[in-house]
Amino acid sequence: MHKPLPDRAEQKRLAAEAAVGQVADGMIVGIGTGSTAAYAIAALGRRVGEGLRVTGVATSLATAAAARAAGIAIVDLAPIDRIDLCIDGVDEIDAGLRAIKGAGGAMLREKIVAAAADRMIAIADETKRVGQLGRKPVPVEVLPMAQAFVVREIARLGGDATVRCDPAGTAVRSDQGNIIIDAAFGAIADPAALATALSTVPGILGHGLFLVEIDTLYLGTADGVVTVDRDRESGEPPAARIQRPARSL
Repeated sequence: MHKPLPDRAEQKRLAAEAAVGQVADGMIVGIGTGSTAAYAIAALGRRVGEGLRVTGVATSLATAAAARAAGIAIVDLAPIDRIDLCIDGVDEIDAGLRAIKGAGGAMLREKIVAAAADRMIAIADETKRVGQLGRKPVPVEVLPMAQAFVVREIARLGGDATVRCDPAGTAVRSDQGNIIIDAAFGAIADPAALATALSTVPGILGHGLFLVEIDTLYLGTADGVVTVDRDRESGEPPAARIQRPARSL
């Protein structure tokens, strides 16, 4: 009798454990924010409990608290000029390893940590893989005084801007105290052009388009973990390989 195929939660767990398997003793590891990154925190915490020595750099206050609770030593990024490896989830990702991130509201810190890392691994379940970016809105972090202006500029770029609010209707604030606007553009024909346009709007401090940061994707699927690597030297499209979990008969 076959084991049941992994559900989304199991796919996330498998992808996270595969990514954490790349962490070596003594590394400084960037740790992402969100529901998928939580599986990586748990997996890394288990390895630390087994004797692995690592230092973590968290991408949010929530991640820092969860990592410390899992036994992972956390330090601030400020005095650190490079990170060995960053592991983080994505909201959606295409075949070119271009992604939208920021559902957890930490995309500004996530991008800084990713940029400081020698290598970034994205982890996801198979529902996050898309043919074209834009199914999810692009989160942008905005200086509060610029809210109305940024909403207008997003509309000028063809987007529909919504200020992210909690269930009580209060604007959600980032760890930096800024507001978050979710900008829906529909299918994004030219992600690079949109990223450039958003970056030039005064008041936008960061956005969730991650177009060049991701080096490897660990994608949990019904058939196992698909690993997709970016070849930065050749410029060739990313190549995939599958790690199939053993199944009992």
